[in-house]
Amino acid sequence: MTQARYDFASDNVAGAMPEVIEALIAANAGTASGYGTDHVSAAAADRIRALLDADAQVRFTASGTAANAFALTLLAQPHEAVLAHEHAHICTDETGAPGFFGQGVGLIGLPGASGKIDLAALKTALAQPDVSYHQPAAALSLTTATEYGTVYDQAHLRDLIAPVKAVGYGVHLDGARLANAVAAGFDLKSIAKMGVDILVMGGTKAGSTPTEAVVFLNPDHTRRLDARLKHAGQLVSKGRFLAAPWLGLLGDGGDGGPWAARAAHANAMARKLAALMPFTLRHPVEANGVFVDMDDAALERLHGEGWFVYRFLDGTARFMCSWATTPEMVEDLAGALKRIA
Repeated sequence: MTQARYDFASDNVAGAMPEVIEALIAANAGTASGYGTDHVSAAAADRIRALLDADAQVRFTASGTAANAFALTLLAQPHEAVLAHEHAHICTDETGAPGFFGQGVGLIGLPGASGKIDLAALKTALAQPDVSYHQPAAALSLTTATEYGTVYDQAHLRDLIAPVKAVGYGVHLDGARLANAVAAGFDLKSIAKMGVDILVMGGTKAGSTPTEAVVFLNPDHTRRLDARLKHAGQLVSKGRFLAAPWLGLLGDGGDGGPWAARAAHANAMARKLAALMPFTLRHPVEANGVFVDMDDAALERLHGEGWFVYRFLDGTARFMCSWATTPEMVEDLAGALKRIA
């Protein structure tokens, strides 16, 4: 039996980039204070603030699910709900974590092509009357790059955020693949200016060991922040080991360092794969994902060739490139795809 290759199953199958491992080794020297009060966490937070050009509190978690769910507890009460794309990760892949962390916070799924929320649908949802038997909206969650590998432009995000802020609701941005969006031209410095309250910056999928940076841009959410994190089980004692990877990811040049540069490589590998793809593309290839129409028989033949990829939410076959994807990997896969097409 052919041993399965998971090279394109997800961008979390690759190991950590060397800069991250070097930063962890450096942080391992000596002693440091606990619970995120250490010098490593302070240095990593400073680099993130500089990159965003924003004054913010920064904390680190080992899980994107925990980061997203905790963020939403600050934006919605248990009797309220969060608006999000119907295929957003918080709606489809986090096993009710927002409701668990938020003691009942609900989710309202909105439509939109290729993972981007439709503005008219958002406005319709915002216009719904408050009634006693339905969780009213209290916040909006956005994702870029989206679950379908597309990237919001700043104008689209501003158009979505403006009506939400106008009614006094909060905004969360899930940036599990934010590095890929940045590599596609998204301006990090626009995030705070647009009114995002809480940003999750993805490290794990960008080439780190497990770590996500949660950026609290609204000072109203920072009261007793560490106590709230501890209560949620997200304030780890050896916090420097969640923060240190960000020193390796971002470097010290202020340009996003390997975090952005290696994401640009992943995006380029996705474009290379798309150019060689014998199956029809379903969504624009703007980040590091390629989504194609492939029937069950063809997908089974691909598995038989030794390549494992997932059937995704909209029925497509999903191919994800990572910082570690090589041109040779893409060419090997393309050869298998050609044989089964």
